Amino acid sequence: MTVFYLIGLIFFCWLLIKATSIVTGSLERLSRLLHLGQFAITSLLLAFATSIPELVVGVTAALEGRPSLSLGVVLGSNIANLSLVVGAAAILGGTLSVAGQWAKMDIFSVFLSGALPLILLMDGVLGRSDGLILLLVYVMYNYGVLKQKPADLSRPAGRFKLTILDHSGLPTTRTDKLLAWLFFGVALLIFSADMIVKIAVSLAQNLNAPVLVVGMFLIAIGATLPELSIEARAIRQHKAGIVLGNLTGSIVVNSTLILSIVSLIAPIRLGAGKESYLLAAAVFGLMFLLFWYFVRSKMKLERWEGLILVVAYFIFAILEWNK
Repeated sequence: MTVFYLIGLIFFCWLLIKATSIVTGSLERLSRLLHLGQFAITSLLLAFATSIPELVVGVTAALEGRPSLSLGVVLGSNIANLSLVVGAAAILGGTLSVAGQWAKMDIFSVFLSGALPLILLMDGVLGRSDGLILLLVYVMYNYGVLKQKPADLSRPAGRFKLTILDHSGLPTTRTDKLLAWLFFGVALLIFSADMIVKIAVSLAQNLNAPVLVVGMFLIAIGATLPELSIEARAIRQHKAGIVLGNLTGSIVVNSTLILSIVSLIAPIRLGAGKESYLLAAAVFGLMFLLFWYFVRSKMKLERWEGLILVVAYFIFAILEWNK
């Protein structure tokens, strides 16, 4: 039975990613056809595109009374981004250069946004007031980004990320067809997220494991596929630096916006998954410190350092599952 659950989880995670591609592709094309504010639409797409899977699964889990699943997905995705995703990018690309401004501002943003929900969870509950705090931090972060980088989305890097995310093969000239694709994509998102939550709960019961742990690994890995897709294509086109910018956006959106929405719908309580959560929280801090140590002096991440980050992720996975 466990094998069937795993196959189902893999399939619906894949379906979730395809639905994300359809939604982002149709929105971007509609913005051009209808001559909407391209900056606003594009910035929305770049901010949310790689985090749509986590967002939809999180909201669905909260509505179905399983908000801790969302916490597991966010924690797992953040840890995977700081180790597996960026480490694999360094291995594939040889080195990842870190711009000075990125190192000064964005690394701090990653740590602050990733650590804040962990601090708020020290009492064992991420309540609605905590959710409002996270939402405020998200708004402040975006205000700062838009104030400092008003033209980023018209630059080649911004266009490149949209090209990567939009591989849905949608039509480009018919508004009615694009709207139909948009509604189809949204329906597919909701359906696949609902199935992921149901299968995750059943799998957790079958494995006698907290649902938080299932979200932290099995769903989180599937949810990071957009980041892995961006990474692989960026490396092939010699634009590896894009990975670092995407890393920041994903962790900030996951830790602030997604958890704020989930906790506003249904407060997150640690319960049976407290030990797994504490280990994951400690590992997030260690992964961040390891990443920061590697890039702070040379302003780049080398291949052997990326390998260490990837190995560290698998050590974490082994420790978590064998606890």
